[in-house]
Amino acid sequence: MAVVLIIAIMAVMTLPSLHEHMAAREIDIIARRFIAHTQFARSQAFTLGIPVRITPLTDNLWDEGWIVKSTCNDRLLRPACIERLWFSQGDIAPVYFKGGGKQFIDPHTNRRGILFNAAGAAKTTQGGFVANRLILGHDREPALERQLILGSGGRWRICDPLKDHKACR
Repeated sequence: MAVVLIIAIMAVMTLPSLHEHMAAREIDIIARRFIAHTQFARSQAFTLGIPVRITPLTDNLWDEGWIVKSTCNDRLLRPACIERLWFSQGDIAPVYFKGGGKQFIDPHTNRRGILFNAAGAAKTTQGGFVANRLILGHDREPALERQLILGSGGRWRICDPLKDHKACR
């Protein structure tokens, strides 16, 4: 009985850290999936020589999911441009983007998303480089967050502000 009691006490004590670990894992999975989709968009833009965009699924919030597709615009040199859908990610609950994922809004068009040009660079409509971040949180662990940071060179990094505050600046 004493052994069972000790095991039960240890299980109850480790349960909160297990929940936190599971929440962190869920955030990391979504973060890595988002980065993989943006890297795919960038490589497709570079390989095919056409603009490729990753945008929120409903043009509203990143929390509702996102879509990766090629884009056709007036400046495109190809006469018959067909938009191609590659990936679509649905609702990501219980993970969410803090602030609804307000980042990555083109200041010239007010469109959310990241547009990779034919050279694979993430640029705004007016040609400026995009360097920004998205912050992921979890419904069950409000203090837990991961920052997805896109540098001007197109490299992503995942940052945990609780473990490495300086790297998240």
